[in-house]
Amino acid sequence: MDELLSGLQAVIRAHEPALTQLRRDIHAHPELSRQERRTTALVVARLAELGGHIHPLPGGTGVIIDFGPHDPRYRVALRADIDALPITESTGLEYSSTVSGVAHACGHDIHTAALVGAGMAFASQRAELERLGLAVRLVFQHAEEAIPGGAMDILDLGWMDGVDRAYAVHCDPTLDVGEVGLIVGPLTAACDAVTVELTGSGGHTSRPHRTQDLTYALAKVVTDVPAALSRRLDPRAGAALVWGTIRTGNAANVIPSAGVASGTLRILDAEAWEKAGPLIEELVDEVIAPYGVTAHLTYTAGVPPVVNDHSAVEALRRGVRFAGAREVQTRQSLGGEDFAWLISRVPGAMARLGTRLPGGVTYDLHQGDLVVDERSIGVAAGVLVGAAVASIDLIDAERAVNAMPAVSAAVLTSEGAV
Repeated sequence: MDELLSGLQAVIRAHEPALTQLRRDIHAHPELSRQERRTTALVVARLAELGGHIHPLPGGTGVIIDFGPHDPRYRVALRADIDALPITESTGLEYSSTVSGVAHACGHDIHTAALVGAGMAFASQRAELERLGLAVRLVFQHAEEAIPGGAMDILDLGWMDGVDRAYAVHCDPTLDVGEVGLIVGPLTAACDAVTVELTGSGGHTSRPHRTQDLTYALAKVVTDVPAALSRRLDPRAGAALVWGTIRTGNAANVIPSAGVASGTLRILDAEAWEKAGPLIEELVDEVIAPYGVTAHLTYTAGVPPVVNDHSAVEALRRGVRFAGAREVQTRQSLGGEDFAWLISRVPGAMARLGTRLPGGVTYDLHQGDLVVDERSIGVAAGVLVGAAVASIDLIDAERAVNAMPAVSAAVLTSEGAV
């Protein structure tokens, strides 16, 4: 095993410059959710020639690439999301986005390059993978930023069937490069999309009593529904309904006949998440009742919380050591992540990947000025590779426990144990 790990580590280090250039290419040519054809083609071009078994996803966006035996004793999935955001980049980097209004402001380009590096490492050790019976499935997933996201397509197409463990990393600009955040249990929040459309009879602002004052009613929805929600759900659920867009009217002296507010609901607790949709609909109806307008609520369930499996976190912990990184304790956030759907089917875990230059600026995700330390690519590749290999022992231990015969109550009773 030591020889295998040494070989994998050497390949990652040797390819770090090439992976950095790949990341910059992807960064300069970002693609929105379900449009990631160029990115997919780049990934395939890098890994197909190394003997990976290529499984294109419908539409040419996203791809599954397998390394290792066809009939393995262990199958581990490693996932990277590949889509960008509808955000204008403002970093001024020489490899800044060349696509107007689109940028990799969430670090998915780092995730993608790191997973390509993991693929290169495993491709170099095919004989060892066969000997160990370890198959590694690389999931280059499209549309993570969409609701519903691409993870649902992965499940529907059966690509998690037969997988024993699944792992992923996500950039965290609050951690220094070389630090990796781990936690057992919930890591992220549930995240749903909420849109409220109001309609009513418009009119002149001098005669609001003759109209259904839709702008005022929409303002009440925007302020009162989140406030009421905080009193109807257990505060320990951590529910946060936050609006991102509010649109109504075109003139200062005209009460419009239509308006819309859109936002997201984020909840830390899975049980409260199940109650939230019907409750928001009830609250919207109650808030607008005095104003005579009509509401149409579109509530789209997005993702449940990412809940990290204990054994999978242990594998990531070993991956952190393999990568020469430092483990730090992290906390659950209100961010949403559709990797949650993948590990709702199989045990798995996600790690937070430090991307901040030590002593440098702390940037935020989903902002156009996001800058990451590219040394994080090699760290991420090492964590994923190390976790995949560490899974062998952990899966064996779990299988051994599951194979132990249960001692029946009748036997215990006959021996006087109970």
